[in-house]
Amino acid sequence: MAAQAEEQSSGSFILEHITDHHELHLGPLHIPLPHIELFGVDMSITGHLVMMWIASLLLILTLIISTKRRGRIPSGLVNSIEAIAIFIRDDVAVPNLGERDGPKYMPFLMTVFFFILFCNLLGLIPFGQTATGNINVTATLAGISFAMMLGAGIKHNGLFGFFKGLIPPNLPIALLPLMIPLEFLGLLTKPFALCIRLFANMLAGHVVILSLIGIIFILGYFVAPIAIAFALAMYMLEIFIGFLQAYVFTLLTALFVGLCIHQEH
Repeated sequence: MAAQAEEQSSGSFILEHITDHHELHLGPLHIPLPHIELFGVDMSITGHLVMMWIASLLLILTLIISTKRRGRIPSGLVNSIEAIAIFIRDDVAVPNLGERDGPKYMPFLMTVFFFILFCNLLGLIPFGQTATGNINVTATLAGISFAMMLGAGIKHNGLFGFFKGLIPPNLPIALLPLMIPLEFLGLLTKPFALCIRLFANMLAGHVVILSLIGIIFILGYFVAPIAIAFALAMYMLEIFIGFLQAYVFTLLTALFVGLCIHQEH
């Protein structure tokens, strides 16, 4: 019975850290957040929403500081931001969007990368939460990328030209009733893949770390050194995954936008 109670306690411990709440959990201190309902729709402020506000603030402050302190020889934070910007431009934007269109979409791609990165890393600090481990957040990010895909495709090819370009050229008319739904579904799978990939990767990493810590409470404190060592290893891996997932989301967004612009490819 005691072991079962410990397992249930560990499960509650994991759920408490990965699910969204209407209060901020700062250790033993639980701060309630305002409950707002407009026209029957729950618009309450939650912990993940607060984390996104903090990520947005960090994004704005980072970019303001990095541009205001620009010198002839960049150093420190400015140097790091510039290195990331050059990497995204040369390895993400230009290869997928082209020399002419790549720089135009750099502000959007940089915003996507740094916002997701800050959301990922905020979940690794004490009392922080991973907003990107919430499928509502990743679905919204994927929806924004999808809107950018459609907007860019329609802007470059025209409304009729864009949807016409989804159909392979010289396709027999008899196959049109089959191919049109398939191509439309193929278009919708792109934001779906963005949403699920980011959500699953960030959620899984945190569950593994919390599970390793939970082993201490289930098996006893004599396994604490091993569990903490594994948890620290996973923690370092999660930092890497935080950067990697921000990069993958940005790369796939650039790739999908590029496919909508250059439909001939």
